Amino acid sequence: MIFGGMPAACHHGGSVTVPFKVMVDDNFNYMDESERYSAGEFATLDEALAVAKGIVDEFLISAYEPGISADELMSGYVMFGEDPFIVTAEVPGVVFSARDYARERVADMCTAKKKWW
Repeated sequence: MIFGGMPAACHHGGSVTVPFKVMVDDNFNYMDESERYSAGEFATLDEALAVAKGIVDEFLISAYEPGISADELMSGYVMFGEDPFIVTAEVPGVVFSARDYARERVADMCTAKKKWW
């Protein structure tokens, strides 16, 4: 089982730390696996999540303009942003939806009274 900052372990007669790999697809080149790259391997899910979220945040912050609507910012992300996802060979079910995370961040960014990032 996977818990926040704790390393995942698979039991094959002992405990083995399983790295979490952050892979990144390019929304602009949707379904083109030749555009996919690795953002690194991490010992914990929390580390991998921080990197994946940072990739989404980087795009959203760079695309944000005062007065932009949430729909416009989200549309820009879906068309041109990077889509990180987390994989691990040994532990199934690690789920991170970059699109869902982007939707949450866009709502926060476009309703904030002042910049917080």
